[in-house]
Amino acid sequence: ENLPYITFLLTEAFAAAASPFEIIIIDDASPDGTLAVAQALQKIYGAEKIVLAPREAKLGLGSAYVHGAKRATGDFVVILDADMSHHPKFIPDMIRKQKESGAAVVSGNRYCAGGGVHGWNLRRKLVSRGANFLAQVLLRPGVQDLTGSFRLYRKDAFDRIMRDVRSKGYVFQMEIVVRAKRLGFKIADVPITFVDRIFGESKLGGMEIVDYLKGLWMLFWN
Repeated sequence: ENLPYITFLLTEAFAAAASPFEIIIIDDASPDGTLAVAQALQKIYGAEKIVLAPREAKLGLGSAYVHGAKRATGDFVVILDADMSHHPKFIPDMIRKQKESGAAVVSGNRYCAGGGVHGWNLRRKLVSRGANFLAQVLLRPGVQDLTGSFRLYRKDAFDRIMRDVRSKGYVFQMEIVVRAKRLGFKIADVPITFVDRIFGESKLGGMEIVDYLKGLWMLFWN
């Protein structure tokens, strides 16, 4: 049910930025009819705007990123959660920041001045803050919001970074930023407001936190 809403908001955001775009939808054989909705949207907006990239099975977030980026025809890729927690209205700010700074990565920052989080309980806020704090102490990446996933990438930089990424799950977003910094890519921030998902349920649990700690340790030693 989220696809029609997020698609409309994306088209509005790119129109506001006066930027050409395509929306790449990756569906890993979801049983909820996602692909059928995506096909209907493609008929409405056209195949040049809605690009379908279905897969036959659930193969993980990292491989989905690469799968989608391979089908992108532009020089930049914007990746965001489609559950409405990342509002596309911040995309024009990201595009503007990239043009001003020349950054290879523009990251939506929840924790800088002007950013924020709404709808999380105290436990979730503590987990997110704690995850970022530990990463700052151990890795010193020079980036404030490491675990967010709302980002704009220069496509050539994204392709290079993903060749080195090994993590999955909650630590995956952090590794992308750490690898980018170690490869010498410039990273800029744009304040965003993160709103707890309107559709779907969070998958963050005890095992995800353990996996994060393992991944953080791996990055520290590597």
